Amino acid sequence: MNVKRNILLNPGPCTTSDEVKRAMVVPDICPREEEFCLLMESIKHDLPKVVNAGDDYTSTLFAASGTGGVEAVITSAVPIDGKLLVIDNGAYGARMAEIARRYNISHIVYKIQYGDYPNVGEIEKILITEKPTTVAVVDHETTTGMRNPVHELCGMAHRNGAEIIVDCMSSFAGVPIDLQKWQAEYIISSSNKCIEGMAGLCFVIFKKSLLEKIKHYARSFYFDLYAQYQGFHNTGQMQFTPPVQVIYALRKAIDLFFDETAQGRIERYRDNYTVLVREVEKMGFQLLLKDEYQSGILLAIKEPENQEYDFQQMHDYMYERGVTIYPGKGAKEKTFRLSVLGNLYPKDIMQAMDILRDYLKNVAKIEKLIYKK
Repeated sequence: MNVKRNILLNPGPCTTSDEVKRAMVVPDICPREEEFCLLMESIKHDLPKVVNAGDDYTSTLFAASGTGGVEAVITSAVPIDGKLLVIDNGAYGARMAEIARRYNISHIVYKIQYGDYPNVGEIEKILITEKPTTVAVVDHETTTGMRNPVHELCGMAHRNGAEIIVDCMSSFAGVPIDLQKWQAEYIISSSNKCIEGMAGLCFVIFKKSLLEKIKHYARSFYFDLYAQYQGFHNTGQMQFTPPVQVIYALRKAIDLFFDETAQGRIERYRDNYTVLVREVEKMGFQLLLKDEYQSGILLAIKEPENQEYDFQQMHDYMYERGVTIYPGKGAKEKTFRLSVLGNLYPKDIMQAMDILRDYLKNVAKIEKLIYKK
């Protein structure tokens, strides 16, 4: 099977390996058969291992994009009479708040400019005065490439009697996450980010002890976390039709992750990131965030002031040559974004940067990038 290899520098869905692509070419099977149920059970069992979750954690899957998993947790985990505190320093924090609003869940929002780092002292004051039952935060906010202080926020939430929900969509399997240290009640991710599977599945890893507590909290029929888990537990099946081929691909992606090892995956991404930063800075681009706030997975790059600069033209030029780049998303300065997640290696990043360099020099005719002082 020869499939053209594209270099996707968007933050997911990502470039996938041929092994993952081939895993989807399987005989048709009814997902209610025991053989398939055992496959899903193996995935449910292995996902918590990726983030060093102990026996006190379990997982469940939904056929949905990552946002479906976030919706499932917010609508299932916040008590009916509870209050949610959302940390909003990016588009995905804002999305959490919007989910709460749509379901009429009582919530408050700590909102700062997209590109600013959360002030944990201010957040603790809110915890003390507002007494939320639940805190929701994005681990890696791909709006800016910032990694939020999740470990510190977990401890802070627990000291103040609150549970914590962590959106690990684009950090799970790509950067160090240790649930034995965090003790977060819930984390959420999807099949098409750093685990390097195909789009179509999201999953929640959560403490088993919470199951009876959330039994009657669900506001959604489809995204009822308790009911979905019970379906897995009792029958080995999803409540509703799963994306069969995507599940086979996820099984293969998890196997490849363990073959590479967590440390190997993290180091490969770090090598990709090192090449990316070096090359964009050599071209004269400026970065939105300071080094200490960077996730090491995604760069938000400030757009230059040159009249010749045109993001869409640059995007199209690179896309025609097999490289996808990504526009900005509401950061405090205009940006475009480049990510290094997926089945990518330093040579792929270098190839993409050579194409970008060629665009700037030979198409846009930009000799030097201009930025406001």
